[in-house]
Amino acid sequence: MTTINLNAETFRSTIEADGIVLVDWWASWCGPCRAFAPTFEAAAQKHEDVVFAKVDTEANQQLAGGAGIMSIPTLMAFRDGILLFSQPGALPATALEDLLAQIRALDMDNVRTSVANGVA
Repeated sequence: MTTINLNAETFRSTIEADGIVLVDWWASWCGPCRAFAPTFEAAAQKHEDVVFAKVDTEANQQLAGGAGIMSIPTLMAFRDGILLFSQPGALPATALEDLLAQIRALDMDNVRTSVANGVA
């Protein structure tokens, strides 16, 4: 699967969908963002069951601000509409694979119960 580009109109519906969604917040002038892009693209090709999305923070400044993006690249991971991971910095390929494995292994019923009970 290839990556998709998100904007203010498509962001919410994409992250709230069932399944795993990884969002790469980036900008064209950002060196670490450009360095992470091939890793993100390669993972997108490998994991066809995961939505790999990108948000250009320059073109979507209000969306980035609303999401609390303070540093780029920032990677966010959602599963079934729940934010499970948010971290600035480029991940190496092995760390990205490990993150996906951890997200897949989660018992989402337990996660939903924790969210409902206000437990982080």
